[in-house]
Amino acid sequence: MKILLVNPPRSPHNSILDHAPEEAKRFIHKKLIGPPLGLITIAAAARDHDVRVLDMKGEYDLVPEAPAIDVMVTRHLEDFKPDIVGITVIASEVPYAVDILQAVKRHDPAIVTVAGGLHATVCPHDFSDRAVDVVMPGQCAGIFMELVRALEKGIPREKVRGIFNNTDHGLEFTGTAETAWDAAGADYILPDRSHLKRWISTYCAGGSPHPSTYIFTSLGCPYRCTFCSIWSQFGGRYYQRDVESVITELKMVDDYPVVRFADANTIVNERFIDRLFDRIREEGIHKFFIMDIRFDTAARYPKLIEKLAKGGLKVVICGFESFKEDELLRYRKEAPARLIENAISVFHDNGIMVRGNYVIPADYTRDDFNVMADYAGSHRVVYAGYTILTPMPGTGFFEDTRDRIIDFDLAKYNFFNCVFKTALPAEKFYENVGRLWLIKKGMDVI
Repeated sequence: MKILLVNPPRSPHNSILDHAPEEAKRFIHKKLIGPPLGLITIAAAARDHDVRVLDMKGEYDLVPEAPAIDVMVTRHLEDFKPDIVGITVIASEVPYAVDILQAVKRHDPAIVTVAGGLHATVCPHDFSDRAVDVVMPGQCAGIFMELVRALEKGIPREKVRGIFNNTDHGLEFTGTAETAWDAAGADYILPDRSHLKRWISTYCAGGSPHPSTYIFTSLGCPYRCTFCSIWSQFGGRYYQRDVESVITELKMVDDYPVVRFADANTIVNERFIDRLFDRIREEGIHKFFIMDIRFDTAARYPKLIEKLAKGGLKVVICGFESFKEDELLRYRKEAPARLIENAISVFHDNGIMVRGNYVIPADYTRDDFNVMADYAGSHRVVYAGYTILTPMPGTGFFEDTRDRIIDFDLAKYNFFNCVFKTALPAEKFYENVGRLWLIKKGMDVI
């Protein structure tokens, strides 16, 4: 069968960028950097079929003269003539994803359309539009291939377990898959990065001339931060890959000098990461590594951070979130703000660039912004980023604050727009958030 896999454009809504001082705008994120890891995993699973990947974050977002989305999609449909179109979706991309699948159905109603990814996992019923034939939650490479085999044999979609089938009566769940899929273990599939050569030059972060790729060493997260949907995506479970599996993959990414570990937190199992970097040294693997590491972890394991730095760790993204202890408690961060400076010292002592990220709630007053600016400016980080506290759909935080939400447009749920009423006038709120980006020149280290 012919399968087209689409990574949709990012949401165009960025109120911080719209209202930031002119001198701050060049530091604020304007793109999402990095290859669609889930799609190229599906592509690898479907290697016996004719598969094409369309990364619209490189093809559309970064090309000013690009045609309209429906025109671009239709051109690919006319050229490739797929039997199946699959799309991966996060919350803010739902409107674009539905637009794309509507274009598919206008072109050829017989094409089977499939929505997967994070938002399809936590909020499958947001895909009730009839342009969506199947909603496929979870780590779904195995179920996707079950669907492909069923379509090949003419078996009705409702016979495939583990999906939401869109019917005249709405989305109907076909039942739990008979076999559990161990995406980080026995069922791990090496992604097929050959599909991304066309866009490899777009995967450069933070001014680096070298493209970066994602490799995950774990899935899920054992922490329960209120603003994060990763742990709810996996039902609070945490899955660790095998060290040798990661080493095998690292040896296969010669085109990518920079590797971003795509984990919610790269250091959860200290023994695993310690052994992994022993093997990286033994195998003579030389990469520029980027990791997400909690500040309390860095403060607790300085010797491990030293070892990682010697093994190639150059940049760390660290969620500081707030300078207020009560806010950290409210976010269920489970780490005191006093450890932030300790963590920064550990990173700096080892020559690691730190990207510190803060979360700005809607109730910030001018005084709060001033104190945040003083606090953030006092820390020796190379970059800092400031996003807006957002109740992501599918999380408990969303349900707990639903009565306070004033904007339910999913395209705004990308951490650059406030969906609550702000204490300051909205334009002033965004202007103040934008001004923070001038403190430690933000840039795209993501």
